Amino acid sequence: METQKTRNIGIMAHIDAGKTTTTERILFYTGRSHRLGEVDDGNATMDWMEQEQNRGITITSAATTCYWKDCKINIIDTPGHVDFTAEVERSLRVLDGTVAIFCAVGGVEPQSETVWHQADTYNVPRIAYINKMDRIGADFFAVIEEMKEKFQCEPAVLTLPIGAENNFEGIIDLRTMEERHWNPDSKGSDIETRPIRDSHLEEAARWREVLLDQLTRFSDSLTEKVLDGQEVSAAEINSILREQTIQRALIPVTCGASLRNIGVQLVMDNIVDFLPAPDELPPIEGLHIKKQTNVLFNRSTDESPVALIFKIHHDREAGPMCFVRVYSGSIKAGTAVYNASKKKRERINRLLRMHSNRSESIDVLNAGDIGVIIGFKIAQTGDTIASEGLPVILESMHFPEPVISSAIEPKTLSDRDKLKEVLSLIAQEDPTFFWKEDEETGELIISGMGELHLDVVTTRIKDDYKLAAKMGKQQVSYRESISSPVDHSFSYEKMIGGKVQTARIQFTIAPSEKAAGNRFISKIRPGQVPEEFIRGIEQSVTSAFSSGIRFGYPCIDITFTLTGIDFTPETDSIFAYEAAASMGFDEAAELAGPVLLEPVMKIDIMTPKEYLGEVISGITMRGGLVQQIESRTAIEHIKAQAPLEKMFGYSTSLRSMTQGRGTFAMEFSHFSPK
Repeated sequence: METQKTRNIGIMAHIDAGKTTTTERILFYTGRSHRLGEVDDGNATMDWMEQEQNRGITITSAATTCYWKDCKINIIDTPGHVDFTAEVERSLRVLDGTVAIFCAVGGVEPQSETVWHQADTYNVPRIAYINKMDRIGADFFAVIEEMKEKFQCEPAVLTLPIGAENNFEGIIDLRTMEERHWNPDSKGSDIETRPIRDSHLEEAARWREVLLDQLTRFSDSLTEKVLDGQEVSAAEINSILREQTIQRALIPVTCGASLRNIGVQLVMDNIVDFLPAPDELPPIEGLHIKKQTNVLFNRSTDESPVALIFKIHHDREAGPMCFVRVYSGSIKAGTAVYNASKKKRERINRLLRMHSNRSESIDVLNAGDIGVIIGFKIAQTGDTIASEGLPVILESMHFPEPVISSAIEPKTLSDRDKLKEVLSLIAQEDPTFFWKEDEETGELIISGMGELHLDVVTTRIKDDYKLAAKMGKQQVSYRESISSPVDHSFSYEKMIGGKVQTARIQFTIAPSEKAAGNRFISKIRPGQVPEEFIRGIEQSVTSAFSSGIRFGYPCIDITFTLTGIDFTPETDSIFAYEAAASMGFDEAAELAGPVLLEPVMKIDIMTPKEYLGEVISGITMRGGLVQQIESRTAIEHIKAQAPLEKMFGYSTSLRSMTQGRGTFAMEFSHFSPK
């Protein structure tokens, strides 16, 4: 199928906004599934991991392909829980457009904001769908205002709800000026069109005028038509709206109630009508690894192959399944390709197109396609597949560092090596999960993005790999840094193998800007000493950053500037310089006012109004600082910050004080002195 008829889209939302339910309807109406899966029943097609079916949340991005209006739609279903932000980030990196789903009651909830800003990072065009219009407290127009305020965006309202809450019965299409009603007997497959009733005509005319006013800013011919009082067709509206959606100037918005099978087909129409085909986007840019220059690729099958591995899943029979987005050229089953990130060739044994956890074999993936490669041995998430003749790497993805850790041990000692192997497989799949073996105690330590993240990992070890493992008490992952600059010098001299080895260096260590990371700067003049000596010093300093100062936690935001070397060719060695850098850093860091830093979390809490006082008191007692309170119809939205250390068990506490009606999301904000 030609690239013009392809859409690569994601579906993003806050947890419980109805994302998976909406996806299930899309698969049903496109004929991809023959029954409607429900999240609450644990049989949703896209929630294929056993834990997702048990927990009722989407953890991994399931990929599926379906067809609508002669278009191939590749859908990535992304998780709405903040602990799984890496899955969202990976998905957005490879998508051409996305559907943002909002709850008509909750509005723009915390994870909605997080994912929206992630989509901004990758310049992803989007459409919006306001779901759950049948719920008590649903307010379509309040959500529109909230979108404007929180995203600084311009929603283009295409539908109005007919009724709300229990009286929600359909929508008014402002492009055709007709009512649409979904037949419940056909599970929403049959849609009836009716003239707009008199009681709604005035409001519909007013909102259509708002829509046309928005569009005239982008079209002189439309402006003339509107001024002359001529009729504007739905096709004309769609044409201008498509251009401005792709330019990210406007956000088309419709509404519905997915669980009652109302409004989903309009979302599907909008995906085809407004979101871009792969070849409508700017050329993709890559770095030529030999020439170290940037290269632009048209998103065409005629170009050299360039593809990005955005997810890896380990299948017990097939081995690593590498989810890949092809940006240009094509890749074929049974051929060898070049992993530019690893600088090695790998063979493609099979190519698959996925439908959640089912698959079909295909022969080729062309520009614009999303599929799965079977057969790779060394690939990792973020690797670029290219050709040896034109070896390029695409911009890599950036993931937040883990903030929570725990010891983990197998039930029996004989399973220890197997557990280490499984942890390595999970770390290969998930770039926000880390594990290490403590050098002193021999303990296996796992680290991740939150309590739920580590819970899911340990449950996967038990369910997917049939390995009994016990997780210890979860602990905060601290960091270390320094508070003041220090000029220092260090001399190293040692007799090794009958030969004296020496090194003398001068350097400065200083605090970097917050969140700037660690840096190594050399001010040694080129040619003054062999280059490998400088590289040895840098590697040693990098290792020292990882080892910490007093407590063994990784260092952050320190700049090490090498200012001088007293070079003696007869006795100096790389080993001596590495030792001088490491030992010199330890000495200098102790003089530079070492500080222990703890992770501070950004917390968003939703609570019914009657529990507001108790919730604020609870967060304050945990060392939290309330920054903002937003009032809505029935709920209060509290924004706060608190140390992660004090937030363990908060989920249970919040449920208790709000009779199970309060919810919260938490994500890393910054490190602060403890």
